[in-house]
Amino acid sequence: MTEKRTTPRSAWKPGQSGNPAGKKPGSRNKATMAVLALMESGAHDIAQAVVDAAQSGDLTAARLVLDKLVPNVRERAVELPGLPSTESTAGVAEAQAAILQAVATGDLTPGEAATLSGIVENRRKAIETQELELRISALEAKK
Repeated sequence: MTEKRTTPRSAWKPGQSGNPAGKKPGSRNKATMAVLALMESGAHDIAQAVVDAAQSGDLTAARLVLDKLVPNVRERAVELPGLPSTESTAGVAEAQAAILQAVATGDLTPGEAATLSGIVENRRKAIETQELELRISALEAKK
């Protein structure tokens, strides 16, 4: 029973869409439209009820209100006065030590220090690559 199975001519072809025109841009699912209509009809009342609950001491409601009113905290600009120059490998080592000291004194959070250390480490790699390139060029010139 090794019959070869043939597909009917009306079958989908690879890469062919069943709806070539596609869904109209901006069209919404019927369920989504129904939920939005329900929410719009009572949105003001719902918002007022949540605010009232928050004012009466409901911490969950207060968190809901504050999450919408207060933007999420983003990274802050970090300034480390006296950060050594990273023009040399010795300067990179001093900069890493300064970052560690800033964490120890509480001027930087560990996350901020990790980010700064990563930047300084990338600088060290760039210096190392430059120095290796110069050394290789000098060796090739001697040949």
